[in-house]
Amino acid sequence: MFDLVREAPLGQAIRFLSGNRLLQYPEEKPGFKLPVEYIEKLEGKLNLPNSNDTTDSDSTTSENLQPTTTTGPGDVEKGLERTPSVPIAPQKTADGVILVDWYTTDDPANPQNWSSFKKGFVIFVLCIYTWTVYCAGPIYATGEEGIQEEFGISAVSATIGLAIYILAYGIGDLLFSPLTEIPVVGRNPVYWGTFIVFWALSFPTATANSFGGLLALRFWTGFFGSPALANGGATVGDMLSLMHIPLGLSWWVFSAWAGPAFGPLLGGFAAQAKGWRWPLWEIVWMASPALLLLLTLMPETSSPNILLRRAKRLRKLSGDERLQSQSEIEQRSIKASDMVVATLVRPMEIMLKDPSIMFVNLYTGYFYAVFYTFFEVFPLVFPVYYDFNLGETGLAFLSCFVGVCVALGGYFIYLFVYMIPDNKKNGLREQEHRLVPAIIGSVLLPIGLFIFAWTSRSDIHWIVPLIGVGIFVIGHFWVMQSLFIYLPLSYPKYAASLFAGNSIWRSVAAFGAVIVARPLFINLGVDKGVTLLACLSVVGILGTTGIYVFGKKLRAKSKFAQS
Repeated sequence: MFDLVREAPLGQAIRFLSGNRLLQYPEEKPGFKLPVEYIEKLEGKLNLPNSNDTTDSDSTTSENLQPTTTTGPGDVEKGLERTPSVPIAPQKTADGVILVDWYTTDDPANPQNWSSFKKGFVIFVLCIYTWTVYCAGPIYATGEEGIQEEFGISAVSATIGLAIYILAYGIGDLLFSPLTEIPVVGRNPVYWGTFIVFWALSFPTATANSFGGLLALRFWTGFFGSPALANGGATVGDMLSLMHIPLGLSWWVFSAWAGPAFGPLLGGFAAQAKGWRWPLWEIVWMASPALLLLLTLMPETSSPNILLRRAKRLRKLSGDERLQSQSEIEQRSIKASDMVVATLVRPMEIMLKDPSIMFVNLYTGYFYAVFYTFFEVFPLVFPVYYDFNLGETGLAFLSCFVGVCVALGGYFIYLFVYMIPDNKKNGLREQEHRLVPAIIGSVLLPIGLFIFAWTSRSDIHWIVPLIGVGIFVIGHFWVMQSLFIYLPLSYPKYAASLFAGNSIWRSVAAFGAVIVARPLFINLGVDKGVTLLACLSVVGILGTTGIYVFGKKLRAKSKFAQS
């Protein structure tokens, strides 16, 4: 708990105000002993307290570096079994720079070596944060009728408040995703800094007195909420080994699904009882505890940032400017133009030149868009055919939550019963081997849509179309989870660019879908409109199966992929 508080923004503020006398790091404590390996590299020229004792081979720091119950970082061998703690000798470059690294392979400062409890708690905070941002999007839809009446706008115009929020967090990804990769910045300042703005903007959003002002505030709220969606997966990857990343990502994706499921539920009854502004006030109430957790208990997980700050402390302690981290050396060569290329140009280039990436972007964008049409089609089904009121229509979205719970359970069974034991026995197989759940999910997607399309009528019980929605969500979860594991394994060098590109693609698709959904379903009818979407999703079965069968050959021909 001490480390959580020290690394969190509150702890860093306490350190700053106390002149680093409180919540000290090991290097700042009076009895700190520099590891022997560093003394040797520095040729014993340091004037340190108790420096004569630093040659003891049984000590690497002044603190006992307790072993942790984690896998090692990086490769699969370290991910399969924990290795004994071994001191890490710093590397010395040709120009004399001594690279600051972890002190030992079991260094507790390394996020990969944190305890299971600490990793789980960080993922929990991340999930609360993500849930809040995702919940704040659809919760707006419950007040659309009231917004129409107050501002005298059409039903289609009212949907822009949801659509523009989705578009904004896709655009925000393009800025905040690469920003967290700058070592001196790290992940935490982007998280809490933007979420403070998100929280602050939620107040005027709930009190907006013009539709134009409401839309502008919704856009900026979505924009500043985007780091949860842009960087959550990276935070999970900072802490977990290659074999266990799917477990952490599953919980994070689960929270992203639970948000849209609970948004209409929380907002429906509130809008029915108190009017359209009340659901927007609920965003403030949800964001407040999430912000409190981020400020008080969310530690930094970026290894480049952690080592950069360690190097600064060692330079201050020793007075030797040769002590530098690899990340701060690399940071000097980062150019704004390189970041623009990485986030704007390269994702499009890879998509146009690599058919696998093009399919992944088109497919994930499509079913992401289909999901957001639910927020427009549910009000055309359940109040009309089943006499649901606004709050009860919100309850119908719990079918999404039930579906994602089933999907999560099924995916965990797949991981624990098959994937993890197989990795331990045979090592990592080809990346396509992880697409098996996606193939099953791609079949479930059209099945769920067809059920919803042709059972949404008054002579069939309302539970039946909701079962179809649940089946769709199960398929959606399995496809998304599998493809998002496949991408970084196949294209590790360009993973950040690919995720940023995929995010904006999905957001643009969902933005358009929300705008056209109501006219589509009104003109074609719910049955034919959803059937059209189901028929188009059948193509995804062929595409997913094609990547599974031919993916290795496609990667061999791609200059971007890694076999």
